[in-house]
Amino acid sequence: MNGIFLLLGSNLGNRLSNLRLAANLLQGGGCEIVESSKVYETEPWGISEQPAFLNQVLKVETSLLPEELLTLLLASEEEMGRIRHVKWGERLIDMDILYYNDLIYKSESLVVPHPEIANRRFTLVPLAELAGAQAHPFSGLTQEQMLNVCPDKLRVWPHL
Repeated sequence: MNGIFLLLGSNLGNRLSNLRLAANLLQGGGCEIVESSKVYETEPWGISEQPAFLNQVLKVETSLLPEELLTLLLASEEEMGRIRHVKWGERLIDMDILYYNDLIYKSESLVVPHPEIANRRFTLVPLAELAGAQAHPFSGLTQEQMLNVCPDKLRVWPHL
């Protein structure tokens, strides 16, 4: 992969404003947003009895190392008021590192590339929009190819 790709998601409050505020916090924390996908409305994944999400992928440039970038994401989520109650539950904001260039990285707190990319349409649809022809460093499949064989069948559609 060529680039650092982040996934933003929100299903509480003013979801679109939440995505915009998150992007602003990232920019203020040392990330330059190079490209943004469309915003997509997505059916909730994991726990279906919750509001639909808005999701967006950002391609960023930063001098932050992966763990430093994760610290920025978590601090931004906290600043916005995210409280972690239930895994895959409702959230004001969620920010994940999908790819950090071609880096393959694993620590107690971070795995890059994100281990669930190939299994989630809400990730692959906006990611394929920005980097459809780029290959995953493990599988060698492009983002478009992964989207075409993704086992997740939940709906993802452009937010109007």
